[in-house]
Amino acid sequence: VQLQASGGGLVPAGGSLRLSCAASRRTFSSYNMGWFRQVPGNEHEFVATIRWSDGSTYYTDSVKGRFTISRDIAKNTVYLQMNSLKPEDTAVYYCAAVWYARGVWPAQNSYEYDYWGQGTQVTVSS
Repeated sequence: VQLQASGGGLVPAGGSLRLSCAASRRTFSSYNMGWFRQVPGNEHEFVATIRWSDGSTYYTDSVKGRFTISRDIAKNTVYLQMNSLKPEDTAVYYCAAVWYARGVWPAQNSYEYDYWGQGTQVTVSS
């Protein structure tokens, strides 16, 4: 199972970025996908997740109304559209996958996920 995250960068406060996570077809067909973020010295923080079966989504409170997780099944890709970015959104963002059969929804803890992509840095300047 391979996950490849991309799309990070430097953006001013109030700006937008779209992160992408390309997954192998096997991952996409039976895994719920999630986005986490991490700042140095802290644990992975849950951001959002999308369910493979019906596309249902769930967000942490701090990003509700600003971030949108979505997927393109044909491209085996999950996206995180981030709008109205704030300096406190600065972090390394990771995509992750958890096998749907584990029955955890929404999975909000990093230990619940089976596979991880490499991180992509998001920096929001004030």
